[in-house]
Amino acid sequence: MRIDIITVLPELLESPLNHSIVKRAQEKGIVEIYVHNLRDYAVNKYKQVDDYPYGGEAGMVLMIEPIDKIITKLKSERTYNEIIYTSPDGEQFKQKMANTFSSFENIIILCGHYKGIDHRIREQLITREISIGDYVVTGGELAAAIITDSIVRLIPGAISDEQSALSDSFQDNLLSPPVYTRPAEYKGWKVPDILLSGNFKEIEKWKHNQSLERTQKLRPDLLDE
Repeated sequence: MRIDIITVLPELLESPLNHSIVKRAQEKGIVEIYVHNLRDYAVNKYKQVDDYPYGGEAGMVLMIEPIDKIITKLKSERTYNEIIYTSPDGEQFKQKMANTFSSFENIIILCGHYKGIDHRIREQLITREISIGDYVVTGGELAAAIITDSIVRLIPGAISDEQSALSDSFQDNLLSPPVYTRPAEYKGWKVPDILLSGNFKEIEKWKHNQSLERTQKLRPDLLDE
């Protein structure tokens, strides 16, 4: 899989994309991640990629020409399954979406910044707009890192125990059950007896019931879905 990320602040992506599971997946050749500096496609020698919005609104807007240049170049080299724009008014990113994206060959993620991008890009080039939540952050770089991480960890081989990813929260619209490790008792706080019983059929039943209870209590909206 290949992920191309377009940003005006590539430095923000250096750490999250070069550690832990994402780093190991790249070293194994499971995924290729390329971060493109939008300023390399600027319209003038001053590396300008933004300008004032028409209509007098405050703030700056990413210009159409640099974005079109880089996306057109990338599309001339390969076919992309999705061209994603990170935006607070996009559809909310969810686990099922990550599952789908993990089977793709190539995706582009365009990081929003400032007041956003020239709307013509959204109309003509973007295939999907995604939000990581109902709040606003300084730029789309952190959102792009979250989307990338959630996708990469699902690619076969990225995690040594693939079943671990399949049992994460939000798979099947349920939160994960409680987890415990040694010691079995600490300061009088005990691990549930069922987990020490060795009866794996009953343990699985307990875990499922715990997932249902926690989801009903903490995120009942997931059950509605």
